[in-house]
Formats: sequence, structure tokens, C-alpha cells
Amino acid sequence: MAGRPVCCYALRMAKRFENKVVWITGGGSGIGRALALQFVKEGATVAVSGRREDRLQEVVEELQAAGGKGLAVRCDVTDEASVAEAVQKVVRTLGGMDVAVANAGFAVAGRVEKLSATDWRRQLDVNVIGAAMTARYSIPHLRERKGRLALIGSVSAMMVSPRFGAYSASKYAVRAIGQTLSAELHGSGVSCTTIHPGYIESEIGQVDNQGRFDATKEDKRPKSLMWPADRAARVTVDAIAKRKREYVFTGHGKFGAFAGRHMPGLVHVGLTRGK
Repeated sequence: MAGRPVCCYALRMAKRFENKVVWITGGGSGIGRALALQFVKEGATVAVSGRREDRLQEVVEELQAAGGKGLAVRCDVTDEASVAEAVQKVVRTLGGMDVAVANAGFAVAGRVEKLSATDWRRQLDVNVIGAAMTARYSIPHLRERKGRLALIGSVSAMMVSPRFGAYSASKYAVRAIGQTLSAELHGSGVSCTTIHPGYIESEIGQVDNQGRFDATKEDKRPKSLMWPADRAARVTVDAIAKRKREYVFTGHGKFGAFAGRHMPGLVHVGLTRGK
């Protein structure tokens, strides 16, 4: 019996986001869904946003089944008014906002010489402007609670791949936004954490250049290097909790990020060998 209160105390202390409100864009699948489940384990009430309302409701039902509280809020991050409205609904319904995660994103594939201006605008509208607007409208509420902002970037922000120039450009921009926000928010009590994952289980490989999901499309990313979404969510939530400015994971992701930043010539040789 003597050890029982300690155990209960440790369990309570492990919930770093107890009674906190978390808002996640792109929360209907992949790492967004996994983040929602992880935050609930940490004691948070979680609002998930996205364009597919059926998916959002499924996630909310999972959160409730796990003993948590969830809210589905439709939001198209390419529409500024939609983002502003989503933030207001979260704050109005749940009483405030402690964490905002700009996770919505997808990848446009194709050689630069083949991509249209429409392709580029679609890529930047979702990944870059969507993240910026998520930050813009959530920050005033995060200031009230000395909260946390997180941007989901990519190792592609430091190491490019042929045929993914548009995606890499968008993630380079997300990294720049995150670094800028870390400086702008310094001293406000609000932190900005930019997350740079390597390969993570998600639907990104099954979404076309128009942002449409196709379950029959083959995900050609290397499965041997893929982290499960729940593992990615655990380390991401930990980085957000610790208010880290930038966090890179997986093992291959850390290597790629280091090589891209410090050995660009070697990376170029690797990418162009055999051409």
C-alpha cells in the first residue's frame, strides 16, 4: 500500500497536457490522427481539423473510446476565413487553446520543368500558407495561456530529392517560418517547435498532385525506413512538451538532414550518380 500513492502520483505527473486544449490540422489520418491519440493519452482535449468530415468524426470516436474528449472542426487551410472560423470554434467550444499543431500538408510530385504554376500554387497554398495562417490565428489565443505552437516540416527542408522540388521548397519555407516565429515569439511565453520527420506511415504517398486521396495508389516510399505513426507521435509530442525549437527524427532522417546541411556536395553526387 505504501508504494501505491507513488505509482498514482507518477501516472498523474506523466500527463503533461492534462486539462489542456490541443488543435491539430490535418487531423483525420496519418500522423495527425496519431498525434490526437497521443495528446489524449497525455490528458488533453483534442480538436481535429481537415476537409474530410467523416474522417474527423472517426478520429473523435477513437479519442472517446480511449477515454478522452475530442472535437471535429472542418477546416480548409488554404482558405484564410476557414482557418479563422475553425480557431474561433475551438476556442468557443473548448474554452481556449494551449497547443496548435500545423500538420496539414501533402506532396506534389514531378520534375520542375513539368510542373505548372497551378501545381506550385496548390503545393504552397497548403503546406506554406496553410501553416502560416494556422499560426496567425492561433497565436493570440496561445499567448493567453503561454502555449505551444508546432509546425510539421520534413527532412526535405534540409535535403532535396529529384521530382520533389515543389515539396522540398514548401518544407524549406516551413522551416524558415518556424525559425522566424521562434524569434518573434521569444519572451512571450509561447514556444514554436518545428518538427522534421523522415519517412512516416501516412497517406501522403497515396495523394495525387491535386490533393486527392486514392487508396489504390501504391506508396513507393521505402517501407524498411518507415516509422509507424504512433511512434512518430510520441517523439513529436515529447518535443512539443519540452518546447524544442527544432526536432529531427528518424535515424535515416537525422543522417539525411545532417548530410544536406553539412555535406551538400556529397549529397549532389549521390543524387546524380548514374545520370
